Parts: sequence; C-alpha cells; structure tokens
Amino acid sequence: MHKAKLQNKIAIGSLYGISGLVVLILVALLGYILVSGLPQLSWHFLTAPAKAFLKGGGVGVQLFNSFYLLILAMLISFPIALGAAIYLYEYAKDNWMTSAVRTAIEILSSLPSVVVGLFGFLFFVVKLRLGFSILSGAFALTFFNLPLLTRSIEDSLRTVSENQREGGLALGLSRWETVNKIILPAAVPSILTGVILSAGRVFGEAAALIYTAGQSAPALNFADWNPFNISSPLNPMRPAETLAVHIWKINSEGIMPDAKAISSGSSAVLVIAILLFNFAARYLGKRLYKRLTSA
Repeated sequence: MHKAKLQNKIAIGSLYGISGLVVLILVALLGYILVSGLPQLSWHFLTAPAKAFLKGGGVGVQLFNSFYLLILAMLISFPIALGAAIYLYEYAKDNWMTSAVRTAIEILSSLPSVVVGLFGFLFFVVKLRLGFSILSGAFALTFFNLPLLTRSIEDSLRTVSENQREGGLALGLSRWETVNKIILPAAVPSILTGVILSAGRVFGEAAALIYTAGQSAPALNFADWNPFNISSPLNPMRPAETLAVHIWKINSEGIMPDAKAISSGSSAVLVIAILLFNFAARYLGKRLYKRLTSA
C-alpha cells in the first residue's frame, strides 16, 4: 500500500512537472516576443507602409492584407465546412463512402502548409491563371482550413444531445427543420469557438501564402474602394504580402536597416492578434452558451 501511494505521488508530481515545463516554455517564448516587440509598436508602425531600404517603415498594408485574406478565406470555407459537417453527422449513413470522406479529411488536415501552398501555386496561380493574388491565397487557405473547420463543426454538432433531435422529430418537424431550428442554435457557441480558433490559425499562416498571394505589397490608395482598380485595397486580383509572410521575408532577406526592430514589432502584432482570437473565442462562446441555455 505504501509503495502504491509513493508511485501515485511520483506520477502526479511528474505530470505537474511536465505541465509546468510546457507552461514555462510557452511563457518564455511569448515573453521574449512581446518584450522585444512591444517597444516597437506605435500608431505609425501599425498604419505606415513598409520601406525596403530605409528605416522607419510600418506594417499597415501587410496588416490590412492579413485581415482581408482572412475574411475572404472564411467566407469561402465556412459555408462549405458547415454544409459538409451537417451532411456527415446528420444525414450520411455509416458506410464506406462516409468513411472515405472522413479519411480524406484527416489526410488533408495533416498535410504540411507548404504542400498546400505548392498545390495552390500550380493550380490557382498557374493553371487557372489567377496569378499571385489575394484570390489565389484565399483559395489556398480554404484548402488549408476546410478539413479542420469541418471536423470542428462536426464535433460541435456531436455535443448536442440526441434527445433534442428526437424531440424535434416527435413534434412533427422535418429533419432539416430540426437541424436548422434546434440543433444549429444549440451548437452555435461551439461552432463560433471553432471558427474563431481556426481564424487565428489562418491569420498566422505563411507558407501557403508565399506561393499564392505573393511576397510583395504594392502601394494602396485607401481612398479608392473600387475593387476593379489595381490600387484599391479591395482588389482581389492584386498581390498581397501578409504579416506572417512579411516576417519571413524580413528575416530571409534582411535588406532593411532596422530589420530586427521591424521583425520584432511584426511578431508582437501577430502574437497579440492570435491571442485576441483565442480570448474572443472563449469569451463569445461562454456568453452565447449562457444566453442560449438560459433562454
């Protein structure tokens, strides 16, 4: 008995030690990025365009490109992922076909992002002749994000009790009415959490965009909102260097006199944005869950 208690204490202590080590590494990494990057942040840094051979550039265009690409990618991938998840969990029978689809989703979700980027380059940039553009990057990010988002939404639907489905059907509702009016509202908090978390993952992606959205950020006229003009921020056919790609490019080329300061500041902005995505997911998920369950 004494030996069993001793082994139990050692096991618990080991788990606490491993957990503490992971947290310590995470805190040290985030602390280093924020401590070195926060002093570089200013309104000028967040809004000014980047400079290639001069000091004092910013990340305004890259930051806008990151959010624009994120919005387009989510607008494309979310309806597809929602429809696929509803079909797989609510309608599809458990047979070889659904098994093959789930296997394909697992394989796609495990692909390295650079492979997705090379596929996007060959198919969207070269084959479809979209060139290095925001649209090519958004399609590549859709392939990158779709498997994980589909699985996340399917898991959200799985959390809804079967009693609610049976209750809807017992009231005379059709399968679609049950899903639309009962299941989806109950799963909204979990779905929203998964969407925001996947948005944070997409926001920090670089490898898939190097070969699709491009590595240049042309000067934009933020007074021109005509999406057909090449200088318009909303033009989906222009190349768009994102914040993550900008960090990679700075550290690989090093042509800026203040490359280290720009890289540190950009990394801090990227980390803060991803942290905000995660906190927003938890906050909105809890608020929606309380509101829907109290109603």
